[in-house]
Amino acid sequence: MRNMTSKIAIAAATAIGGYVLLIERLPAQAGDELARPTHFESIPDEQKRAIAIFTEMGKVIQHPRCLNCHPQTDRPSQGDGQHPHMPPVQRGPDGLGKAAMACTTCHGEDNFSFGGKRGSVPGHEIWHLAPASMAWQGRSLGEICNQITDPERNGGKSLADLLKHNAEDGLVGWAWHPGDGRTPAPGSQEGFGALTAAWIESGAHCPGD
Repeated sequence: MRNMTSKIAIAAATAIGGYVLLIERLPAQAGDELARPTHFESIPDEQKRAIAIFTEMGKVIQHPRCLNCHPQTDRPSQGDGQHPHMPPVQRGPDGLGKAAMACTTCHGEDNFSFGGKRGSVPGHEIWHLAPASMAWQGRSLGEICNQITDPERNGGKSLADLLKHNAEDGLVGWAWHPGDGRTPAPGSQEGFGALTAAWIESGAHCPGD
């Protein structure tokens, strides 16, 4: 599977030139933010470089803003402490909640603030859970990496599709604009997309390979 992924990565690299340009356009980041892809250029071994880049991506992937919507069960979690979602909603057949309590019952197209420290209700055009096959909570970064590079579990996405998802998808982007009362994911979606492009260019290897 990993050898196949590496071959796909080489092919995908020809289609991501526009994203690679992000690497040079990114502003300098603070120490607690995401490292730029150029930070890893000094690692000569391609596999080690890819793993180091994905480990940096893990700061986003394993952040509560992402893990809360990638639960191990049919009930999402919420908050920085990842406590069970209240009210006790369930995934439903399409990840949009059950008919009696669809996600859109409370979640609108935009964040709804109660005012400052009172918090907010998250919002996006289509608020939904990740597929059950993409459950991340309780799993190692290497296990998550193998999930997202497996088309049988990631919804049939190629590496180029994964790049577009990370760099452009609006629901992914919500993680950096989560509304009052929530800690945003580190860095920016642009930085996360640039790291994804660099990871693919380095062979898309996973921790534990």
